[in-house]
Amino acid sequence: MISKIKIFLILLIINNNFLLNSQQYNDDLGPDFHKKKRSEFREKMPDNSIAIFFTSPVMKRSNDTNFMYHQNTNFYYLTGWREPHGVLIIYSNQQADEKGKYYEQLFIRERNEYREMWDGIRLGIEGARKMGFDRVQLRSEFIETELDFSNFDYVLHNELRDDVRDNTNDVYDLFDLQIKFEKLLSDSSNNKNDNELIDNKKLSINTKTLNDLMKSLRQTKDKEEIELLKKAVKISAFAQVEVMKAIHNEMTEREVQGIHEYIYRKYGAAHQGYNSIVGSGGNSCVLHYVTNDNNNIKDQLILMDVGAEYRGYTADVTRTIPVNGKFSNEQKEIYNLVYQAQEEGIRMSKIGNSFTDINKASYKIISEGLISLGIINNSRDTSKYFPHGVSHHIGLDVHDPGDRILSENMVITVEPGIYIPTGSDCDPKWWNIGVRIEDDILITINGPINLSSDAPRKIEVIEELMKQKSPLGEFKLPIIN
Repeated sequence: MISKIKIFLILLIINNNFLLNSQQYNDDLGPDFHKKKRSEFREKMPDNSIAIFFTSPVMKRSNDTNFMYHQNTNFYYLTGWREPHGVLIIYSNQQADEKGKYYEQLFIRERNEYREMWDGIRLGIEGARKMGFDRVQLRSEFIETELDFSNFDYVLHNELRDDVRDNTNDVYDLFDLQIKFEKLLSDSSNNKNDNELIDNKKLSINTKTLNDLMKSLRQTKDKEEIELLKKAVKISAFAQVEVMKAIHNEMTEREVQGIHEYIYRKYGAAHQGYNSIVGSGGNSCVLHYVTNDNNNIKDQLILMDVGAEYRGYTADVTRTIPVNGKFSNEQKEIYNLVYQAQEEGIRMSKIGNSFTDINKASYKIISEGLISLGIINNSRDTSKYFPHGVSHHIGLDVHDPGDRILSENMVITVEPGIYIPTGSDCDPKWWNIGVRIEDDILITINGPINLSSDAPRKIEVIEELMKQKSPLGEFKLPIIN
């Protein structure tokens, strides 16, 4: 007989799945959010300054095909614009022209009926105006502009990319826009020489100030951002659960990767937030292993560091499980050590604490544990098997900008790990054991909240879940000779 508690849990899971499946793809942040962020950025700018943002370049994959386009995250944060070949200008002080007064300008690519037949609709000037911009111009007008930067004390800009593809299908591409910008900078610098100072200052041109300002904005998340991050994390955690049920000895690393990414698409996440890391056996000891091409994962641990990107925001969740459904004694020892270190790291994820506090707490537990197991003799050797930091910010980037001191509404990872490759200076019974456990933590005034708790971490819960049947087990394909 099924208990009332089990019935309640089943209904809860069904309801959660329904809510996620029923989400429409119209939950972008919206023009008001991006307009507010431009205003907040402008308030942080030095007086009499101008900030220039470029879109990301179109990246060549091979021959005449490109990688899927992904917008510069600062540009998207301030605009919501997802198309390439654009420029955003923000002024600290109000500007004026024959049309009136303004603080910002957006330059975009033109509509092109032929290219749109091949590549899809371009929003154009009218589309940009609907997104909250009243000073929208074509990129050709930026190419033709005679803007004099010497009228400003500070010119802030993001890094110029030298890996821009020369897109002969467009009249002007990002390379042309950057060349024009560099010419304007050069001309302006020549106009303001060492003897022509404003308030005893030379014209300051740099990227650091812009990066610092954007970091101060992006490190804490607004309510709307947190909701999108929660969805990305929940989707990623659900994928981990489905893999735990579906995995078996005859699978390959790439099949496991495919299950994760299929679940992402099923819930409406268009992309991964980064290259999926799915490493079994010795591959689990390679920190950023992304080839995922081992065809024999039988009876090994498999480390899965994967994350869905939902409406631009990315999760970062890692689970390490035994492919055959049962941890060996050695695997349990290492896994529980990492688990204890993570528990302490999460406990330390409080307002006012720092990444250093989290790292030290996790490091201490792993160091003492490795010594107790006889894997190392001295705490100085801990970094041989635990070589990375424990925390970073997540958001529009998997490694989002932010300070190391925690404050409310930051979202960070806590991800200790132990990696013991073949040939390590310890008993061979520990070789090829790589374990990382990573969760996404929301910092609140009431303490840390684990957003990825839907994916189990305890050994006994993982092993019990792996006994369940997966609907993917009935999925059979024809054999290819």
